[in-house]
Amino acid sequence: MRKNRFLGEDKFARELYTIMSEYRILSPHGHVDAKMLAENKHFTNPVELLITPDHYVTRMLHSQGISYESLGIPHKDGTRNFVQPRDVWRTLASNWHLFRSTPSRIWMEETFASLFEIEEELNSENSDLIFDQISEKLSQDSYRPQELFKRFDIEVLATTDSPSDSLEHHDYLRELNLGGRIIPTFRPDDVSDPGRSDWNESITKLQETSGVHIDTFADLLLALKKRRLLFSKMGATATDHGVFSPQTLKLSSNEKERLFLAIKSETRSQKDIETFRAVMLFEHGKMAADDGLVMQLHPGSLRNYDQKIFDIYGADRGFDIPTATTYTKELQPLLNEVGNHPQFKMVIFTLDESTYSRELAPLAGAYSGVRLGPPWWFHDSLNGMERWRDAVTETAGYYNTVGFIDDTRAFCSIPVRHDIARRFDSKYLAREVARDRLRENEAIDLASDLAYNLSKNFFNL
Repeated sequence: MRKNRFLGEDKFARELYTIMSEYRILSPHGHVDAKMLAENKHFTNPVELLITPDHYVTRMLHSQGISYESLGIPHKDGTRNFVQPRDVWRTLASNWHLFRSTPSRIWMEETFASLFEIEEELNSENSDLIFDQISEKLSQDSYRPQELFKRFDIEVLATTDSPSDSLEHHDYLRELNLGGRIIPTFRPDDVSDPGRSDWNESITKLQETSGVHIDTFADLLLALKKRRLLFSKMGATATDHGVFSPQTLKLSSNEKERLFLAIKSETRSQKDIETFRAVMLFEHGKMAADDGLVMQLHPGSLRNYDQKIFDIYGADRGFDIPTATTYTKELQPLLNEVGNHPQFKMVIFTLDESTYSRELAPLAGAYSGVRLGPPWWFHDSLNGMERWRDAVTETAGYYNTVGFIDDTRAFCSIPVRHDIARRFDSKYLAREVARDRLRENEAIDLASDLAYNLSKNFFNL
């Protein structure tokens, strides 16, 4: 593997990367399963490790007519069409050309080289050999999840958890000496969006775990506050909100109670649902100002876009499609309320690049509690990072951002994604020095801040 990949011939870029590469990984926003880490079982095969959990990979294959059934993707009900893992791997190998110039290919090849000592390009001829090489490694105890966690040099890894989650796996993981912490993240989407099919069930679960009988809007807020407190005691430093719209709305207590009654009735309207979502996002922001949990907001995805895929395979299967999103008017009620509150912290992500310089950078450049998350999902790439830096830096600067966020379910991609982001930032800072927009000493300071300090400080890690 080329030592100076993505850095070019710039000596100063290499010096900056050397600084950045010394820092441990902070992953304050991710979706690795705490149960997988707690159980610490061997990964069964390369497909279960590298293909099945990675929607970037499966969606690309699906786009070329390769069905999820032929990939053995699990069904929503837990069943699946059994396909020999070796055959699924052969499918990936024979279609490897589809991933040319994509971040998925970069991440996968970096993983091959850094974790499995495989340098050759995947193809139909070597498919079985590479499958066997990875399988042999996975059979070793040093490749079990907890050992990989140590090898990846992760200082903090945040998972994503429902308000009603028992957190039993986190309770167990806290007692282990893994060289780093695994902490929960409070994600209340299931009880904040009455348009979800599982909303009533989620409210019932929240009642049971919080010990609060939820008959009123005030009861709902009390139950959420109790669970937020428990999450904080378990190490959580943030919440996570995957909303369709960033709309926020402030209502009086009486108005909120009337809305809650309407939502619980059989005659509720779509307008009632949208209003409730906006009110809940506003209330989550107020709670963030009260307890200091960092509010992570990522709107603009029309989730589970393909109904048949969702009905058969469930959520998070590569069919979340971006939509045009605006923020300025939508967030004004919340930011007027708590945007400069000393305890309020919010990180905003977007899938709509047109908002970088028009709305998000000005908001982050004005409000003490607002920071910009890095390029997310479809823009999590070398090109996407460059467009983002160019668009936001002149208005928001570097210090109104939060460092790199991997946002992944693919456990083994965590270190390579962070490494690639550090390589990009090293080259970007060196370019700014070459263009007389930064001094060398400033770039050296920024190398540490972008790699580690910004995330460490803002997420209270």
